[in-house]
Amino acid sequence: MKKFILDLTVTENIRLHTNYVLLKLTSQSLLPEMLPGQFAELRVDGSPTTFLRRPISINFVDKQRNEIWFLIQLVGDGTKRLAEVNKDDVINVILPLGNAYTMPQNPSDKLLLVGGGVGTAPMLYLGEQLAQNGHKPTFLLGARSDKDLLQLEEFAKYGDVYTTTEDGSHGEKGYVTQHSILNKVHFEQIYSCGPKPMMVAVAKYAKSNQIECEVSLENTMACGIGACLCCVENTTEGHLCVCKEGPVFNINKLLWQI
Repeated sequence: MKKFILDLTVTENIRLHTNYVLLKLTSQSLLPEMLPGQFAELRVDGSPTTFLRRPISINFVDKQRNEIWFLIQLVGDGTKRLAEVNKDDVINVILPLGNAYTMPQNPSDKLLLVGGGVGTAPMLYLGEQLAQNGHKPTFLLGARSDKDLLQLEEFAKYGDVYTTTEDGSHGEKGYVTQHSILNKVHFEQIYSCGPKPMMVAVAKYAKSNQIECEVSLENTMACGIGACLCCVENTTEGHLCVCKEGPVFNINKLLWQI
């Protein structure tokens, strides 16, 4: 897909949590086509310690409002600076980058979308696109506590939502792979994004139950175009750049010990 360098205007900056903001951006021209699982590189202005763009998953694309959403976790100077932007500020963005999740062919397939932490971000746009294609996905979202579960009302627009929290403050206590829904429903396809230990556990579950599974890796992606080799992942096809050949991979392609 063709890549674009765009100056996007902030329409909203919503603080969802102490450590999370939702940025909504628009363009004077029609936004390009973007697919679930792809990401963007956002330039950080005004930070003397931030020299590289920040790779952020595409959280949602509102075509009616010509908006793109980014769910950003505040982890360093770069993301904290992005969290300080105001309405009508301009952010320079390169998009769409990377590949996308594979859309299922059979409308009757039971689909499970598993997200953990800020890894829930791409699951929203994926769920919306699946719903547009006639599917009713099941979302399984995990977090440390109820305060870290984000956008639940948005997810509920497109499918059934189940949650786990490590402290038991919302949904079932424990990790996503311990949720009881996994013992009640047989899924034909699993999509996942989140911390690597969570995705490895999801991959183990999928493999042991012979379920097709795709995961979105979060390797450090400095350039976003496969030039700097910071995000290389060892696969069945050799060393591949996650930002270019991924971030979405079928688990059968990854050399994980599952």
